[in-house]
Amino acid sequence: MTRDSIINKRLIGLFLLGFLLFNYPFVSLFNLPVFVLGFPLLYAYLFAAWAVYILLIVLIIHSRPRGES
Repeated sequence: MTRDSIINKRLIGLFLLGFLLFNYPFVSLFNLPVFVLGFPLLYAYLFAAWAVYILLIVLIIHSRPRGES
């Protein structure tokens, strides 16, 4: 497999993960009257999930397959 095909497959998987994380059924689980560090739980979840999602994109784009230096 080439490096590009591995990255493409990982990005497709990440897209599907993002689709699940930011869609109604899953987001509604965090719509509670609870506060985290002064922010509503829903906003804290959305910001944290967004930040982790961007971090995963960066890790996938800059990763090297094993055996390649």
